[in-house]
Amino acid sequence: MYRRLNVFISRINEEQAMSQYRTFTAQDAVDYAKQFGGLDNPSSLVEAQEIGDGNLNLVFKIFDAQGVSRIIVKQALPYVRCVGESWPLTLDRARLEAQTLVAHYQHSPQHTVNIIHYDPALAVMVMEDLSSHQIWRGELIKNHFYPQAARQLGEYLAHTLFHTSDFYLHPHEKKAQVAKFINPEMCEITEDLFFNDPYQIHERNNYPAELENDVAALRDDAQLKIAVASLKHRFFSQAEALLHGDIHSGSIFVADESLKAIDAEFGFYGPVGFDVGTAIGNLLLNFCGLPGHLGIRDAAAAREQRLTDIQVLWTTFAERFQALATEKTRDSALATPGYASAFLKKVWNDAIGFCGTELIRRSVGLSHVADIDTIQDEAMRHACLRHAIHLGRALIVIADRIDSAEELVARVRQYS
Repeated sequence: MYRRLNVFISRINEEQAMSQYRTFTAQDAVDYAKQFGGLDNPSSLVEAQEIGDGNLNLVFKIFDAQGVSRIIVKQALPYVRCVGESWPLTLDRARLEAQTLVAHYQHSPQHTVNIIHYDPALAVMVMEDLSSHQIWRGELIKNHFYPQAARQLGEYLAHTLFHTSDFYLHPHEKKAQVAKFINPEMCEITEDLFFNDPYQIHERNNYPAELENDVAALRDDAQLKIAVASLKHRFFSQAEALLHGDIHSGSIFVADESLKAIDAEFGFYGPVGFDVGTAIGNLLLNFCGLPGHLGIRDAAAAREQRLTDIQVLWTTFAERFQALATEKTRDSALATPGYASAFLKKVWNDAIGFCGTELIRRSVGLSHVADIDTIQDEAMRHACLRHAIHLGRALIVIADRIDSAEELVARVRQYS
């Protein structure tokens, strides 16, 4: 009932906001950036270019008279772009994204994009320009290595997830935050795409006919479906920390010595292992796709680097979370020696399972990744997809038997 009441209130607020909503043109974005961009010389802004390549938003780069990109304007659309108006979406996700990124910036400013302004009526936010950075997914595909990225991602996850959890927040504040970040419509998308669609016949699923036997095996695998149901139940019920909710390599910008997370419209309070597992899953998707881009022999070193990245990511996250717990835990019971370590073991097992669902949903479901989809050779592309499906299935089923990052790497090698 509580969830339904919050949805009802959200819809009333959204209907009020929609009365003022309009879809931005490029000129609208320029005018808005001049007014709310916080620049010393806003009149220097003269042009906008729409750069959004996702399914949910308009994203404009705003340029000055010298052709230098100065600021970003992002507007949520009331539907899924790749489907159209037949799949409507809540505009309240723009509020949730802005507030998630603001909260994460508070705890990890060096690794979170800075939100300069947010307007709920127009579902628009103005944010810092990251033109000096590159999207990490594209760099991984091109085998451009950023030595600090995995460590920095581990730091981001540790700081944002610890400081929004019961370890750090007063119980009253934590409960208020859980209510503030209820995100039922976007969570429903995750619930369907991660835990439902790939394991049944569904019109949203998207995979080559040559993989039908592999996908049918997922639908017929009772052991797998029970494990996925358990993961979905954890996603439903464990409001452990304020998640990014979609922390894949396409939602991360990198530069030398710098990493910034963006695109948090799926933010909500959920299980810590979901963010960690999604991040690991995208590194493994790149691992699966690299032979299609570099050739089997030349991909070997890059694949070893991905496995090292996964170990660095987890080790950094776990060590930093443990240190924060030792230093800052406010609840006397949660501060009991040994409890933070026990909690991290549970996070690790959750992360492996969620990682597996990310591998499968990106291979079978609606939304794929360029790490595999841009492979030119069809037979190789299908082989990489098949690898991701079978690896994902294995990780989901044996998640509770993988005790460490080293054991995960050994299992990945076993299924390669």
